[in-house]
Amino acid sequence: MVEPPPGHELPLRLFAAFRAAVDAVHADLAAAGHPDLRPMHGFIFQAIGTQGTTAVELGARLGVTKQAAGKTIAALEQQGYVERAPDPADARRKAVRLTAKGLDVLDRSARTFDRVRAAWAAQIGPERLDALEADLAALAPGEPFRLDAPGWFSGS
Repeated sequence: MVEPPPGHELPLRLFAAFRAAVDAVHADLAAAGHPDLRPMHGFIFQAIGTQGTTAVELGARLGVTKQAAGKTIAALEQQGYVERAPDPADARRKAVRLTAKGLDVLDRSARTFDRVRAAWAAQIGPERLDALEADLAALAPGEPFRLDAPGWFSGS
């Protein structure tokens, strides 16, 4: 009987697969004129979404402080990915919205993730990939995309 691999290997392999997918997205983004983006930016863009948010809400969604969110917003604003404007619902607040450049990143990322998934299906077979996704959903129920990963990784 073959010995199973040590328990710590499974999360490392899951992370390696995650990293391969994210690296593919960032290679495509860099080739499309977005070489300055990092994986954390994907969480930020998703947390801002197409409707926008505020720095306080962004920090809460990401699991980081308002100050950390504000610093990130300022950097992304300087790079042209986000803009701040008066919140139409409350003039005392500033809304953070993705610019056309930021929305382009969301669109390109989604298309590249679809291509990565298709490549994985071609490599291991669509049925096995579907089964893998179903098994992962059973092992990690709930929302598949937790926006608070940046805070979790940094310990904020």
